[in-house]
Amino acid sequence: MRVIVGVDLGGTNIVVGTVSEDGERVAGVERRRTPAAHGPDMVVKHIVGAVRESITQAKAVWGSEVEVIGIGIGSPGPIDTKKGIVVTSPNLGWTDTPLRQLVSEIVDLPATLENDANCAVLGEWWRGAARGAQVVVGVTIGTGVGGGFVLDGKIFHGASDVAGEFGHMTIDSTGRRCACGNYGCLEAYASGPAIAKRAIESIEAGATSSLATYVDGDLSRITAEEVYLAANDGDDLAQEVVRDTARLLGAGIANLVNICNPEIVVVCGGVTTAGEKLFKPLREEVSRRAFRPAADACRIVPGELPGTAGVIGAVASFKLQTTGST
Repeated sequence: MRVIVGVDLGGTNIVVGTVSEDGERVAGVERRRTPAAHGPDMVVKHIVGAVRESITQAKAVWGSEVEVIGIGIGSPGPIDTKKGIVVTSPNLGWTDTPLRQLVSEIVDLPATLENDANCAVLGEWWRGAARGAQVVVGVTIGTGVGGGFVLDGKIFHGASDVAGEFGHMTIDSTGRRCACGNYGCLEAYASGPAIAKRAIESIEAGATSSLATYVDGDLSRITAEEVYLAANDGDDLAQEVVRDTARLLGAGIANLVNICNPEIVVVCGGVTTAGEKLFKPLREEVSRRAFRPAADACRIVPGELPGTAGVIGAVASFKLQTTGST
């Protein structure tokens, strides 16, 4: 049985899984924290450890005849896919890091490198919510906000591999400063940390909320997940933050719908746990802002592969880069 290891490197977590060549089965899913503060070498050490452990677990499930043919890696930030280099990644603090080579040489397997958001979108197209669609826009929300285009089964990279950096579209020219150095980026408002930050700021300014009870009174421990939980439990402030997030995301997605005229927009990441409290106002905002024919032709849906979209997409990217097809 031929398998490929998928690596989803994020600013907060590393997720690794061993995937059957057809993308239908996943085994040995390993999750580790990303030690970004300790530099690329330490991150690579964690990736390699997770890869080896995932392969060991996969062989325990599928048998020792498993043949590992390569590793697909998804990483944040603009990527030079041909050279296998992370050009820059604000959430990791990296510049010109040869991640593909660093991993490939240690594990002695061929590897490919792709943007992590592109991988998540590709995974949803290959085996998830956008399976079979011709024109797909994906938006990923985690430590940052990313995205990607899948056109006729291929990632659209643009002239220099930067296409799909949706998180850095400006939605408020004089707004919050983003980690990339710009002001008013969508990521500065709608990423997981930004959602939590907006909630904390409101509480510190005197707003009434039950959010503190979710973290034993320690506001610094509030994450977007607690905001979604509190919103679903009826907390007024949390619901307001989720509605504002939907409005901001809706403005950004409406731009993409007008530009790309996709069949489907897939929203991936932890934000999907907010459910219809997010997606209903999000769809309404897109309908209000986008041209009607474009909005009518487009479905906006949550991803179907929570936790593994990036892993499966990294495997799909490995196949595309090495064979030209999935």
